[in-house]
Amino acid sequence: MTKRIVITGTDTGIGKTVFSAGLAGLLDGFYWKPVQSDLDAETDSEVVARLAGLPPGRVLPEAYRLQSPLSPHRPAEIDGISIETADLSFPVLPTPLVIEGAGGLMAPLNRQTTFIDIFREWQLPVILCARTALSTINHTVLSIEALKARSIPIMGVAFIGDEVADSQRTIAELGNVPQLGRLPHLDPLTPKTLRQAMIASFDLDLIAGRQ
Repeated sequence: MTKRIVITGTDTGIGKTVFSAGLAGLLDGFYWKPVQSDLDAETDSEVVARLAGLPPGRVLPEAYRLQSPLSPHRPAEIDGISIETADLSFPVLPTPLVIEGAGGLMAPLNRQTTFIDIFREWQLPVILCARTALSTINHTVLSIEALKARSIPIMGVAFIGDEVADSQRTIAELGNVPQLGRLPHLDPLTPKTLRQAMIASFDLDLIAGRQ
């Protein structure tokens, strides 16, 4: 079984935290968001703790917690903090670990380093989350090309939103990557409805690396 999986997105606000919560719960694993910006609203770790249905202690503390709702490099500067890449080594755990990046692949951690640079160092399999909306083909295929250019292993694309079958197929064909499934918008969004949707929409064996 794959022990560590990186979740990233084509940009921010697409639903990758909800997907991460569902995946961590489905794998009965751990969740870690290395860098959290915006501490005034519910943090991503708090969302996952609320939705994943994991035992206490399975949501790991962030390496950096930054106040302002901006790309990580800027709130770090505002807070007088230097984000050091050495602090972003992923933990080794006995069960699967879901790691969520912030924003998109090119979101800067500091003035020299983006998240994709960290992912290249880690060489962990990546699931790319993409919304099913206008411009998703362009954003997603560009993200796939950026990952491939750095030899970062891509597990596949997880779509989030209403079904747009042609866009989903086009991305998979142009990017030459698997469609892992599609998580619909859930109302209500609860641990139960999220788990049911994940089970219905995604192949756990494929994601866990058993095939």
